[in-house]
Amino acid sequence: GTQEFEEVALVHLDALYRTALRLTHNRADAEDVVQEACLRAFRNFHRFNPGTNCRAWLFTILRNVFLNRLRRAGHEILNEDPAVWESAGESVTTPASARKSPEEEFFQTVLHGDVDRALKALPLVFREAVILADLEGLSYKEVGEVLACPTGTVMSRLFRGRSLLRQSLGRFARERGYIKESG
Repeated sequence: GTQEFEEVALVHLDALYRTALRLTHNRADAEDVVQEACLRAFRNFHRFNPGTNCRAWLFTILRNVFLNRLRRAGHEILNEDPAVWESAGESVTTPASARKSPEEEFFQTVLHGDVDRALKALPLVFREAVILADLEGLSYKEVGEVLACPTGTVMSRLFRGRSLLRQSLGRFARERGYIKESG
């Protein structure tokens, strides 16, 4: 019932919010997506098989809610060609957490914006894979479950997404003088 749902599912609420925020680029939209996903998960909790991966199940619901909202907003998302998927939205901010060390503050203020911009620039299919695997720590198999694709496709999307991120972050680092141009 309700208590079991709270114990099993709601422990993933922060991860769901972080992912929704990175997908929507907007706090209000992220909150709406998470709220709708949690409501759907609660209504369908009787279908969840205890002992299976609740986190992957929740991320699948979150992704479906997000994609349905894009469809309702008139975005064409049915094309599976990653080159067609584009990101859109505002700047990404993360909810305030516990006190940060000076090093964490530096990362948050100086580097975090660059990482968010680079992540935001990724086509959605690559961004989803990178967020789920690298930022939320899901295994390749779990990412495949969430994205409804084979593990090989997950690996391919991660390789391409990470390569694009590396290029973007290298460009940002050169622009800011963190690394020198070679040659």
